[in-house]
Amino acid sequence: MSGSLVVTEPADLDEVDIASIVALWERCGLTRPWNDPVDDIRMARETGHGAILTATLDGRLVGAAMVGHDGHRGAVYYLAVDPQRRLGGIGRRLVEAAETWVRDRGIPKINLLVRKENAGVLAFYEALGWRDTHTVCLYRTLDPEKAEAEARMKAEWAAKLGA
Repeated sequence: MSGSLVVTEPADLDEVDIASIVALWERCGLTRPWNDPVDDIRMARETGHGAILTATLDGRLVGAAMVGHDGHRGAVYYLAVDPQRRLGGIGRRLVEAAETWVRDRGIPKINLLVRKENAGVLAFYEALGWRDTHTVCLYRTLDPEKAEAEARMKAEWAAKLGA
């Protein structure tokens, strides 16, 4: 990789920056119809419990991730590297930045979720020292209207994957 790679937590993100980050996440297949990534970015930044990390190469966005914590565990979300820039150390640098962000807040552990259809990234994380916890992640949508719509969208998504 030639050029200067900078991984940082930008102090200010405007609408254009956020749109570029979301577009990268979409190109990498990380967004889902039932999660609004713009709202996720807003919540992460406004609560003080999360941040957006970006990787730029010569000023161009080539990677991004969201990181956060609940006071006990940190979490990495939406870690993406431009498909044309993979295998150049950008993902590793973003993971290291996320780990540092969590560590700097005195949080002893960090987790991430990998969807079954994205299992190809497991080798990447395992090479960085991440391990399978052999647990099942359960969730519940607390807003009944959103829960119904989300269940419908997830069923449609699963049907597409099965096709």
